Amino acid sequence: MTAAAQLDIDSRGVATITLNRPDVHNAFDDQLIAHLIELINQAGQDPRTRVLLLASTGKSFSAGADLAWMRRMADASREDNLRDARQLAKLMETLNGFSAPTVAKVQGAVMGGGVGLVSCCDIAVASETAFFALSEVKLGLAPAAISPYVIAKMGVSQARRFFVSGERFSAVRAAAVGLVHEVVSPAELEVKVMQIIDTLLANGPQAMRAAKQLVQVANPLRVTPELADYTAGVIADLRASEEGREGLRAFLHKDVPAWIRSGK
Repeated sequence: MTAAAQLDIDSRGVATITLNRPDVHNAFDDQLIAHLIELINQAGQDPRTRVLLLASTGKSFSAGADLAWMRRMADASREDNLRDARQLAKLMETLNGFSAPTVAKVQGAVMGGGVGLVSCCDIAVASETAFFALSEVKLGLAPAAISPYVIAKMGVSQARRFFVSGERFSAVRAAAVGLVHEVVSPAELEVKVMQIIDTLLANGPQAMRAAKQLVQVANPLRVTPELADYTAGVIADLRASEEGREGLRAFLHKDVPAWIRSGK
């Protein structure tokens, strides 16, 4: 059975974690989340690691939550949903706090939690054909666990728009709001990512770790345990709500949710 994600560390010290669920556009479920946490920690504990590259196979970087997982969690208790949301928050915290520089190589769909992963990386390079969305509100949900990291990356003003609109936006717009740093053609994506990694490898490893720590300490939007608990509670409550269940039902059945029908 092929692993949902894999870690490889090359002779230069580049640790590559690859999401490998192309058949579902690298969507998250609880098993993938746990596996990614394990791989990120493994890379961080390996003394060879100088740079972490986050990539994915297939057409999409990550399409957000897996439908089967969402269906299971809609029927789960609030306690189970809290536990689940805290695991997603732990994944974001683990990637965001990685001591060495992190680079995201982004193509195709980047939805929900995929936007969270990009937000937690130091440098993000996107194909010009990539598109992004924080579309949770269309399902009667909210981008809760990822919100502190997305807000820190794109800023409060842009988050206010895209959190409530759920609209798709292009790689060019993602660069304009600070979510990604470079936008290149699909043919240039690999080359640009390797150029950035070469630049990082030319720097002092300990100096880069210290530089990352400076940014984290100075960041006014740091994630506290209280904030993590709050965001977990938000998504647990929304998943169990009538609106959240209706949004998921409509999405799974390719139907119009009740809040649109009632507005006609």
